[in-house]
Amino acid sequence: MALRSVTLPGIGTKYELETEKKDTIAVFFLKNGNIQMYTLQHESQIPSVAELSPQEARRLGAILTGAIMEADRESVEIAFSALSDLRLSLHTYVIGRDMAGKSLSDLQIRAKTGVTIIAVSRGENNIVNPPADFEFKEGDAVVAIGETDQLKNFEREIMVK
Repeated sequence: MALRSVTLPGIGTKYELETEKKDTIAVFFLKNGNIQMYTLQHESQIPSVAELSPQEARRLGAILTGAIMEADRESVEIAFSALSDLRLSLHTYVIGRDMAGKSLSDLQIRAKTGVTIIAVSRGENNIVNPPADFEFKEGDAVVAIGETDQLKNFEREIMVK
């Protein structure tokens, strides 16, 4: 199983993987931010192509690595093999008008629900591990982590206000 990468001036970067069955998978990270994926079956002359947005590529990557995805919400559930009873979920939520202008400390999310906000995406900016005084704006996308019951409580107690 060989993996090669090539920088293509003006286009982006190409990664090519040859499988044990001699099929070829090529992934192009384009300068415009999109990703193209080509597959060519062994002894075939006609490749198949799919163009993905960055978000779609991340979803596909999560699927290929075995993460459990729920298509209706941006979420991933992680089960740790060494800790058989530990399952954590990461979910994304969009901040509404009612939460806008409030900080993490104002909302007391962790104290009330056990959920931790680990990242916020605002426009083109991502804030990882936002501080307690971080104020939300309407439309912010947040990544929350916790056990399933904690996230359900977060949705009931915090997100519906």
